Amino acid sequence: MSLDIEQVLVPVDATEQAETAVRYGLGVAERYDAAVHVLHVVDEPVKRGVEAGDIDAEAVADEQMLLVDGANDIAGDVSVSHSTVVGFSRSRLQQHPGSAILDVAEDLPADFIVVPRSRGTGPDEALGKSAQYVVEYASQPVLSV
Repeated sequence: MSLDIEQVLVPVDATEQAETAVRYGLGVAERYDAAVHVLHVVDEPVKRGVEAGDIDAEAVADEQMLLVDGANDIAGDVSVSHSTVVGFSRSRLQQHPGSAILDVAEDLPADFIVVPRSRGTGPDEALGKSAQYVVEYASQPVLSV
């Protein structure tokens, strides 16, 4: 069986595992001559903090761009794009972070997903529980790292 991969989706948050996932995503993309799309998943408490002025929106954006810049630094010939998804709710299934990731995967369209599986404890570490959801419900192959 041969995989035809043109776009690798790597959802990330503010954890070290996200950096690892980006490296794996770049490796998959390099192997299949594909592009990588880094999806920043911003948790609801961070969104509310930005809206209330308690969290600096520029600081959140700068942190996201540091990860993308790091990916570009090691990407070689792999094309790297990025976007952000915000405002999901852990209590409403249709706005679950896993479903937001899968919606983006379908919209891109992504042919492969690399998702960090370890859960952080901070408010901007949104992906922990979502990895299992993505693994179970994605129509694309998923690598959980």
